[in-house]
Amino acid sequence: MLKQDSQLREFLSNIKLWRGLPAEQVEQLARIALAQTYAKGEIIFQAGDEGSGFFIVVSGRVKVYKTSPEGKEQILHLFVAGDHFAEVPAFDGQNFPASAMALETSELLFFPRTSFLNLLQEQPSLAIKILGVFARHLRIMAQLVEDLSLKEVPGRLATYLLYLSDRNNSSDLVELDMTKSQLAALLGTIPETLSRVFAKLSAEDIISTNGSKIKLLDRQRLIGLAGGLKI
Repeated sequence: MLKQDSQLREFLSNIKLWRGLPAEQVEQLARIALAQTYAKGEIIFQAGDEGSGFFIVVSGRVKVYKTSPEGKEQILHLFVAGDHFAEVPAFDGQNFPASAMALETSELLFFPRTSFLNLLQEQPSLAIKILGVFARHLRIMAQLVEDLSLKEVPGRLATYLLYLSDRNNSSDLVELDMTKSQLAALLGTIPETLSRVFAKLSAEDIISTNGSKIKLLDRQRLIGLAGGLKI
């Protein structure tokens, strides 16, 4: 965890959410941040809990997911260091619509709703920054709905592999940041179907796999699959 105030301020000023903020505003954010640590498998919040604040990941990985009445899990998003989550319920005062769990030992910063809203009233430039956060959140959710409802599994997988590549400066070598079962849940399918798609992409020389490492051999065909073309 960030052991010194200077480390906390440096961390906050370097994440995308707060990048470019004046030092004074970063200092004010640091004052209301609460450090929390969760063990692997520990629930951070459950669907229906009060949206009492939002979180920033310092280290580890967190999944946000929903569970159907039949017990089927749909992973909505995975968050890693520097990512933020649960902003919408924290700001609209509604309950959390989904659940969150630590996939490994995870260190988080929690920003209580009341303290943060008070700070926004004092600092309008922070409020403007948050509008950008909401816009990105809505875009991500819209893309997820499109991927799960309009694209077949190869297209969903291609989209995710390209996302990993973009996150890693467009590298052709990416590494899965979750198990195949977790990835299947994220993509709205089952592990057996996902394994067949991986095998098909490998046989077509679109990708090659080595454990969790995946090499993108034919980026253009991946882009085509992500756009709806058939394998």
